[in-house]
Order: sequence, then structure tokens, then C-alpha cells
Amino acid sequence: MATSVRAAADGTPPPAPPPPPASRKPTPTPARTGRRSRLYRWDLKATPYAFVAPFFLCFAAFGLFPLIYTGWLSLHRVELGGEAEWRGFDNYTALWDSDFFWNALANTFTIGVISTVPQLLMALGLAHLLNYKLRGRGFFRVAVLAPYATSIAAATLVFAQLFNSDYGLINTMLGWVGFEPVSWESSRWPAQIAISVIVTWRWTGYNALIYLAAMQAVPQDLYEAASLDGASRWRQFISITIPSIRPTILFTIVVSTIGATQLFGEPMLFGGSLGVSGGSGNQFQTLSLLMYEKGWVTGALGQASAIAWVMLLLLLLIGGLRLVAGRVNRRKSGA
Repeated sequence: MATSVRAAADGTPPPAPPPPPASRKPTPTPARTGRRSRLYRWDLKATPYAFVAPFFLCFAAFGLFPLIYTGWLSLHRVELGGEAEWRGFDNYTALWDSDFFWNALANTFTIGVISTVPQLLMALGLAHLLNYKLRGRGFFRVAVLAPYATSIAAATLVFAQLFNSDYGLINTMLGWVGFEPVSWESSRWPAQIAISVIVTWRWTGYNALIYLAAMQAVPQDLYEAASLDGASRWRQFISITIPSIRPTILFTIVVSTIGATQLFGEPMLFGGSLGVSGGSGNQFQTLSLLMYEKGWVTGALGQASAIAWVMLLLLLLIGGLRLVAGRVNRRKSGA
């Protein structure tokens, strides 16, 4: 106090109070530092695997295990509620000698072709139109996606009424122009065409939006340069658009082919009470329908599992062809 009074009397500022004693942090020991470093490295390496672990656990439980178990069943004679009896490759040789299997394979191929080819061609045309500046373009983009959002059951039941042989609208319109009624359900090719129409109607808009997204990524400078050279819109579409979106076209071909291989809901609902067998003469029975009939109608789970593995091998073959085509495409682009 005396020092403060004396400093005030002399006109000098009082001295600053001494700083509080600094808290001394404990020096980390080498053992603690090494442990923290190891924990940090473990966290850095293990955290990504922890994030992706739920997916792989779900895939192992609901994807890998059923796949392996189905392969095991395909090598046995299994009846519903019975014991498994080892048969080796007898189920596969039985499929090789079965006319029903080859008929289902042929139906799957033909329905896939007559539904995939028109579907993708129409999708390309729709995407090309929607790529231009049209009035109400947003509305049309939503409208083409509406069939994809429709339930398979609802769409198939509506088309089944349209293709009804007795009172369907399609036969009525054919009668207006002088054609005889068509037996859409009992004849082979008419039934497959009707099912293909359902598939085409449902998936065309979905593929059109995929093509549209790819077309919008094409540089506009290419179109401007082609316009200056006098190229028409058709020439621009053939020479610029198609080569630029070739990988996307290949992708949609593979995906549509896989979907056609697994076709189940449309033919089953279209056939009504005979949908499982693909009509009265198996005229539109696909591999998926044959697998369902073998497994849950006749109870031959071993044969159904063999059909499932044959479908898997077909899908792997399609995927391999897609990889080969992709490599060839990249080599041509590089050249």
C-alpha cells in the first residue's frame, strides 16, 4: 500500500501485479505417446472398414449365403419338407434334356429381343426430343417417368384387359380396320408381343431419362461446329450424339438384357390362372416362371436351384460380353 501511495505521489504508475504462476502440464511419457500413435493409426485404418461393414454384412446374409446355399441345393434332390439327397450334376443334365427348359430359354430370349430393341430405340428418340428447348419440357420429363413409377401388377392387369381376346380394346380397334380378332393369350407370338408391349411401356421413359442425362453432358461446341458446317439435326444425332453416348447405350443394353432374363411379374399376371405355366401351351413361360413352377408348384427345389444357377451363369456371360465390348470401345476411342 505504501508503495502504491508513494508511486501516486511521484506521478509514476504503480507496478503491475506479478503474474499468476503458470500451470505446469505433465510431460507425456514415451509409452503414452506410442500408445496414442498406435490408436491413431488403428483408427485411421479401421474407420473406413467400419463404415462399409454394414453393407457387406447385409450382402453376406441376404446375397452371398443364399447364392452359395442355392448352389448347394442344385447338387441335391430336395423336396419340400424332405431331406436333401446328393445327386451331383443330375439336375443340370435333366435340364439339358428337358424340352420345358429349352422352351423357357427360347421364350426368354425372344421376349427380351422384341421388348429391349423397340424400348431402347424409342428411348433414344424421346431423349433426343427432350434434349431440345421445348415448351413444358419439365412436364414431359416427369410424364415419361410416370410408367416406371406405376406398379407392375396395376400396369399388367390394365394391359391384360386391353389385350383380352373377347372384349379387349385392341381387338376392337383391329376389327374397325377389318382384321380378325387375335388370340393374344393362347397364341405364341401374339402373347409374347403383348408382354413385350407391357415391358416396353414401363421402361422406355426410364431409359430415356438416362439417355437425356448423357446427352446433356455432350459439349455444345460440337453441335455449333456441325451447324456451321451445314449438318442437319439428323446428321448431328448420328455423327455426334450417338458416338458421344455410346457407353451409356451399352450400359442400358446390358441392364435391359439382365431385366429381360429375370422377367417374371408381367407374364405371370398376364396369364392369369395359367400364368405360372406360361399359358396353356407354355407359349410365354420364361426361365423365372419355370424356376417358380419347379420350386413352389411341383416342389422340386433342387431343379429350381439349378435353373437359378443357369440364370446366374447367363448374367455373368452378359456381363463378360459387356466388359469385352467396353474394352473394344475404349481401344477405338484411343485410336
